[in-house]
Amino acid sequence: MPGVPGLPAGDPAPLDDAVPQHVERVLAGYLDRRRTDVLGIDPKVARAVDALAGFVLGGGKRLRPTFAWWGWRGAGGDPHGEDAQGVLTAIASLELIQACALVHDDLMDASSTRRGRPTVHVEFAREHAAGGWSGPPARFGAAVAILVGDLAQVWADDMFHSAALPEGAHRRAAEPWRAMRTEVLSGQYLDVLAQASGDTAEETALTIDRFKTAAYTVERPLHLGAAVAGADPQLVGAYRRYGADIGVAFQLRDDLLGVFGDPRVTGKPAGDDLREGKRTLLIAAGLQRAEQNGDRAAHEAITGALGDPEMAGPALERVRSVLSELGAVHAVEQRIAALTGSALDALDAAPVAEPGRARLFELAERATRRAW
Repeated sequence: MPGVPGLPAGDPAPLDDAVPQHVERVLAGYLDRRRTDVLGIDPKVARAVDALAGFVLGGGKRLRPTFAWWGWRGAGGDPHGEDAQGVLTAIASLELIQACALVHDDLMDASSTRRGRPTVHVEFAREHAAGGWSGPPARFGAAVAILVGDLAQVWADDMFHSAALPEGAHRRAAEPWRAMRTEVLSGQYLDVLAQASGDTAEETALTIDRFKTAAYTVERPLHLGAAVAGADPQLVGAYRRYGADIGVAFQLRDDLLGVFGDPRVTGKPAGDDLREGKRTLLIAAGLQRAEQNGDRAAHEAITGALGDPEMAGPALERVRSVLSELGAVHAVEQRIAALTGSALDALDAAPVAEPGRARLFELAERATRRAW
């Protein structure tokens, strides 16, 4: 793409038309350079880097950098200007934050697959077992997954701060960058706590959705892009309202997919959220309605499925039926619609430059109406 400084002439499409592909290109180059760094420490460390690179480059919608890009564009960013490549590098670092969260999340949830492939802790446990090494394979797999996730977090910070941004942009972006990392870890802790304590309150589920998912998926990436562009407080406020609502709606859609989704679409076994004991809004709504109706059988069907690692087949179909019959699925769909409407109202009233406004409307649709 000859018109954009810092981009190779052979790039296949303009930035606006192919943000995910350009993000992947930047990530691949960055991870390859960092692999060279660890080779100087010990070539064996490259195995962990390769696992991280395979995880990051092996799938994903690149939703976070895409929201950040359009936050920047909607605040006046120029895709043909000299800052475009630096912005692309900065927003690509969000995929490493995502990798850290997912690798650790898979370990905490004891998930066996991610995107249709073995999770990092499972992959390394199998490697340990195949090698006949000493100690429990699962412990080794867990240790490596923790370290790979930590490495992703460290390199995200390195990548973001090394991006060639205009003067003052790193300082302006420091607030969303710091807040985002604290929020996602806080949300993750609240999720772990809710599972352990059995907290099924709807308010708890929504708080977890707000900070574990919405903040670092939509709200703070938009805030980050706006800050890099030097947006005024009015636009930042509108972005954050839109981002918080769309981010929660995105997670609620994910909760429905976690119970009703097709593994060919989700990349995870059907019913995984139930087996993991996730206290989602869907579950909270189902339990509340079962209690209100005095339906002990429905209540027991839901609670019995939560955290049951063997739950599948007829038992899964029973829980799906119960949640639908109780009206919990409809309630979550209504909440998704309301949050999406609220988000679009906030965006509509904001001074968002085109084509940023149109693309953010499209992203809201894509994030909240994914196929089952």
